[in-house]
Amino acid sequence: MAHTRVYRNGVLEAEGFPVAAVSDHLADPAATVWLDFCAPTEADLAAISEELGLHPLAVEDAVHEHQRAKLDRYDSHAFLTVYSAKLDDATGTLVVSELAAFITGQALVTVRKDENFAIDAVVARWDSAGELAKNGVGFLLHGLLDYVVDGHFEVVQSLDEQIEHLEDLVFDERPRYTDMQRRSFALRKSLVQVRRVVLPMREVVNAIMRRDLRVVDGEMQPYFQDVYDHVLRASEWTESLRDLVTTIRETQLNIQGNRLNTIMKKVTSWAAIIAIPTAVTGFYGQNVPYPGFQTTAGFWTSTLVILVLSAGLYVSFKKRDWL
Repeated sequence: MAHTRVYRNGVLEAEGFPVAAVSDHLADPAATVWLDFCAPTEADLAAISEELGLHPLAVEDAVHEHQRAKLDRYDSHAFLTVYSAKLDDATGTLVVSELAAFITGQALVTVRKDENFAIDAVVARWDSAGELAKNGVGFLLHGLLDYVVDGHFEVVQSLDEQIEHLEDLVFDERPRYTDMQRRSFALRKSLVQVRRVVLPMREVVNAIMRRDLRVVDGEMQPYFQDVYDHVLRASEWTESLRDLVTTIRETQLNIQGNRLNTIMKKVTSWAAIIAIPTAVTGFYGQNVPYPGFQTTAGFWTSTLVILVLSAGLYVSFKKRDWL
């Protein structure tokens, strides 16, 4: 079931009409039409493909998944691919949803690859900025891109907060290394996915703002510039977070190494102290006569030697901060 809308002279005139009625609305130069499909086939798009003069390659890209974020230009239209993103705060997993769009002089056709793309949120943005509807397709395209880019920004902000929490765990007195490693790898994987989604948007939005495309008029230019500024901020933020996660991981490994060295120093020091009684008692355990053999004085002499040497080693290790 396709979503449909028509604006005439900047006013929402009708919605929910059949796709077959699109051609009737497009006959009026003052009309701007929006159509939305979810997981369609090429046969589903054939109804509007001929009407809008859509290029076969663009139709093929709209149906198949995993296209890169891009803006392709054809003789009669432009073809856009973008990704929305949402972060699962509990697991740190990123959920992305692909959307393709055909941009013509009078129509915007969106093709969602799955139900995860919240098209209702885009419609709500259009309704909240109805005074801009007179700008036609540029108005519709701005609402779509504004929703997508704001979603990217929210994801990056959420990742920043989770990485800050991960930083606190690194310096915890009793860190849970397994949980930290699992969390850091999940965040790093999400950052890689965010980077693939966010970085191409700079090129996409910049290309849309070009005057020769004739999508953005003078009134909509500041609004698209605002979207572009958000894209730049999200891109720069993503790059900084990527470096920060790497630094956290390296810091975690260094702390683990330092703690292991401290433990090894303590174990080695205590082993050296315990070796003294072993050596002395082993010497006095020889089956040959020696001064103090089988006498009380010999016992107290060996005991005194053990205590003095052990205490000496303990004090020496303590001064060197080995214990």
